[in-house]
Amino acid sequence: MSLLVQKYGGSSVADAECMKRVARRVHDTRMNGHSVVVVVSAMGKTTDNLIALSREVHAQPNDREMDMLLATGEQISVAILAMALHAMGVDAVSMTGPQAGITTDEFHTKAKIMGIKPDRIRQNLDKGRVVIVAGFQGLSPTEDIATLGRGGSDTTAVALAAALKADRCQIFTDVDGVYTADPRVVEKARKLDEIAYDEMLELASLGAKVLQSRAVEFAKKYDVELEVLSSFDEKPGTVVREEVTEMEHIVVRGVAADRNQSKVTIQHVPDKPGVAAMVFRELAAVNSNVDMIVQNVSEKGHTDISFTVPRDDLPRTQKAVEGLLEGIGAAGVNYDDDIAKVSIVGVGMRSHSGVAHRMFDTLSRNQINIEMISTSEIKISVVIREEHAEEAVRVLHEAFEMDQVPEA
Repeated sequence: MSLLVQKYGGSSVADAECMKRVARRVHDTRMNGHSVVVVVSAMGKTTDNLIALSREVHAQPNDREMDMLLATGEQISVAILAMALHAMGVDAVSMTGPQAGITTDEFHTKAKIMGIKPDRIRQNLDKGRVVIVAGFQGLSPTEDIATLGRGGSDTTAVALAAALKADRCQIFTDVDGVYTADPRVVEKARKLDEIAYDEMLELASLGAKVLQSRAVEFAKKYDVELEVLSSFDEKPGTVVREEVTEMEHIVVRGVAADRNQSKVTIQHVPDKPGVAAMVFRELAAVNSNVDMIVQNVSEKGHTDISFTVPRDDLPRTQKAVEGLLEGIGAAGVNYDDDIAKVSIVGVGMRSHSGVAHRMFDTLSRNQINIEMISTSEIKISVVIREEHAEEAVRVLHEAFEMDQVPEA
């Protein structure tokens, strides 16, 4: 009997009818001879509603208390789904993240999974039960509930699949796979039958919302077979797998835009050894996720340092940076929320030249100015004005002919 870990997102469990649909799918999976562990997110917009509620009583709530609040969304989901399965005659048991043996680090609201002891899950599987685990949460070193950040249920599912040595981890969502671009932005976006771990990791970290990047990291590290598919349609999805030679034939696999970005520019910084180290050490201490970094050419012994962070990290970033200004002798700091990061990704970039030229030329011909550039072996990212994000995605998708099915 094979073991499957299935994860259902918020839109898949949005209401009672959705819960019944998921329960039927889990029931059918069991009838096909599989053992099943199910990971669920909070129902619909529950997490957003809880965040809004917290803001009504405090502009910047304490992170620990936010975790206590937000973890309740997934706990509602697991209990309701267990009841739906019971109504179908399926023996099922619900568990919180801590009950499932998931432990995290100490960083509330964006914790990382440090370990899983799945003994209790195995005991229940051995009794023939479906085990339903609350995604997005675990137990911190201080024995507090800690949440894993947006999309954390994906990470929970993949980490459980690795710990349990499951045969496959299936991520059920409101789309039927991974596309070359967001289908809501690009009409001709094409669903991919397969994608390499590295490509999916880049796309997930660059704005594609199908999978959380840490979930893909887990899958790659522990060789978890991953499949993204629809919870509403019975058809094949996209398999995320180890890279094979044939994947290099496609130069660019996908394009993504991330609007959840802010640019920070520390102005007139003394250009001497140790200053940049001091800045980014303080940002690391507050767990601010710095991405693109640009330092201008030194002029008369001073320079500007610009970098991007997720918009959600901006408050903690502001506090850290403004506490540094006097100590490093900077003139001031500027914040810019009106930006977006647009990226193209493909393992084929390693063996094809001219990709950057085509990208920059395409943006130039469409009067889209580039403010920052970042590259790796398999991706090129640019920062542009947010108002041009969708247009940039569309013209790049067309320029790299991503709507065309590659020849076998």
